[in-house]
Amino acid sequence: MQHDDATTSSGSRVQRAPVTGRILFPFSAIVGQDEMKLALLIAAVDATLGGVLVFGDRGTGKSTAVRALAALLPEMKVVVGCSYACGPESTQGLCDNCRDGSTKLKTALVPVPVVDLPLGATEDRVVGALDIERALAQGVKAFEPGLLARAHRGFLYIDEVNLLEDHIVDLLLDVAASGENVVEREGISIRHPARFVLVGSGNPEEGELRPQLLDRFGLSVEVTTPSDLVSRIEVVRRRDSFERDPTGFTHAWAPEEAKLRKRIVAARKRLPGTVVSDSTIEYAAKLCMALGTDGLRGELTLVRAARALAAFDSIAEVGLAELRRVAHPALRHRLRRNVLDETVSDVRVSRAITEAFGP
Repeated sequence: MQHDDATTSSGSRVQRAPVTGRILFPFSAIVGQDEMKLALLIAAVDATLGGVLVFGDRGTGKSTAVRALAALLPEMKVVVGCSYACGPESTQGLCDNCRDGSTKLKTALVPVPVVDLPLGATEDRVVGALDIERALAQGVKAFEPGLLARAHRGFLYIDEVNLLEDHIVDLLLDVAASGENVVEREGISIRHPARFVLVGSGNPEEGELRPQLLDRFGLSVEVTTPSDLVSRIEVVRRRDSFERDPTGFTHAWAPEEAKLRKRIVAARKRLPGTVVSDSTIEYAAKLCMALGTDGLRGELTLVRAARALAAFDSIAEVGLAELRRVAHPALRHRLRRNVLDETVSDVRVSRAITEAFGP
């Protein structure tokens, strides 16, 4: 995969978008939208959270943040020639071809992929299908990988996810949960790794996701247009500066990007050793019980998100402070509608936090 990098005088790397060479707006330069940025960073630290759902007004930087985060992340090591961008670090999670290789696998560094899934995508395009060209030319049955294969170890981004066909969303969430894509059709049986951070965005005015689909996303955040004058002015100033001189603007923010990149890498290393005590899990369970969430996904996501946040903040053991910070994005989309209580979800979560944790 081709990409174009530049280097500042201090040695900081300015990463550009793969293939096209288009410079991306720096993640560190995004004004406000703190909850969205934190959710994406947590998902980058622990990709097993289940992805991030971003709902909010148009033009609030949703897609900009996703692409900027992917460009911020350190390049990943892949097996050369592998259709699924397998990582050579361990045999677990490799595709059949990489696992069966008898010689040492050659590797290369490539940018973290961000794959867009268009609303009109067919199931074959998403999961992969028979390679018609090879079938006609060579008379052999070969598999043509789909979007899930391209997104492996990266981000799968769905804009207007609330307008995506239900069967495609179900398919995506099942693969995201299992980390594996299984395709059996036209005499082909293929099984390949497909682990990615699923990011969906949309405008609630254009339709809602079904509750069971909402529940499958790990974190849900709400973004709004800045309401204060200072923030709006700063957004316009930075965006205008970037568009007039992308290279200069990106160079100016390169030190902040480098700091954040190192922090993510360090958090990933700390994550396995970050402690979650039984009492913390008990508090998480009490909070979910107070909210009446169905199943146990709420507790699992809450604990995992809090652990990722603690690792990101260099905290050795998860405490109530971490649970409080991730409670809203981890739980607000899991609440059942109560005809006797029309209170907005954020207020209900805040009220439950006070009941479970104290003021």
